[in-house]
Amino acid sequence: MNRTIVDIHILQTVPPSNLNRDDTGSPKTAIYGGVRRARVSSQAWKRATRTDFETDLDRQDLGVRTRRVIELLAEEITALRPDLEARAEDLATDVFKAVGIPTKAPKKGEPGEAGYLVFLSRNQLEALARAAVEAAETDDVAKALKDANVKALADRQHSVDIALFGRMVADDSNLNVDAAAQVAHAISVHPVETEFDYFTAVDDVVASADESGAGMIGTVEFNSATLYRHATVDVNRLQDNLGEATATRRAVEAFVRSFVRSMPTGKQNSFANRTLPEAVVVMVRDRQSINLVGAFEDPVRETEQVGRVKQACDALRDEALEIQRAYGEKPVASWITRVGSDTASLDDLGSNVAFDELVSALGDVVATRLDGRA
Repeated sequence: MNRTIVDIHILQTVPPSNLNRDDTGSPKTAIYGGVRRARVSSQAWKRATRTDFETDLDRQDLGVRTRRVIELLAEEITALRPDLEARAEDLATDVFKAVGIPTKAPKKGEPGEAGYLVFLSRNQLEALARAAVEAAETDDVAKALKDANVKALADRQHSVDIALFGRMVADDSNLNVDAAAQVAHAISVHPVETEFDYFTAVDDVVASADESGAGMIGTVEFNSATLYRHATVDVNRLQDNLGEATATRRAVEAFVRSFVRSMPTGKQNSFANRTLPEAVVVMVRDRQSINLVGAFEDPVRETEQVGRVKQACDALRDEALEIQRAYGEKPVASWITRVGSDTASLDDLGSNVAFDELVSALGDVVATRLDGRA
């Protein structure tokens, strides 16, 4: 079977903002090409993408990641059999013991929980709840759960987000799911410096009494940047995880749509910084994923005549064409969605289309290749 890999390259300008903070509250940064760049961690953008899935995908197609798995499964058991409500938490504990995920003893008035985050699909939770209900009718719950092979039930019918981002279970590697998607840390294409916003807050009662002075004084750190963002999806691995071609196409389309349109929410109320990308380049490859960040090893610097976006687009185009020339890595298909004349050079890399058309055309190519016709 041919390999099918979807590479996504994005250039996106963000105004003053603090999308992703470190432990001191400062915007995250990285040194690249000898200069400091703005950085948004891959974890932050994966979380934003997962959250955005809820706008396009049914709840049943998504998973839940939580330590409070006992409570979650107990709710499913009670929904199936309200008369088992008093036993639901004990049954849920027995289920996860049989699965191989140990849980902590409950604190007073609280349900037990796992020692780490557990990622389960809605379908897996429902299957485990049904097994628990059936086991509750027997004299030996532990044996009934073992006979029901609940470990296998926890490793079937993966949700879209588990299939894309993977799952690690510390106590049983057999339950691990290899991620089909990889997301790079976004970095600015140019050098940045962290700036400080000094602010004061007025005490309304004090102000109305004609007293002077601020009720609060503080500073918020921020920067502004044109970011290069990259992600890739191994479509074959995704199909292995999901088990079905139609679901795989839907997952690829959902990932591209949500990765492009989402944004981490750090300090969003303070900066109203939400934007959409100036340029999106999507390439289908059949050998390996290629991150084009090398285009920006020499940092982009705006001039009086030319801004960052145009220079970044030109550099991205040149890097992609040079890799194609040097290594023969010509994409199977590629599309561009772009805004404004400064991004025109990217038309050399593929078909210039509106974003919805890009997603639909990508889905068609993925479906064709999974069907073995390419």
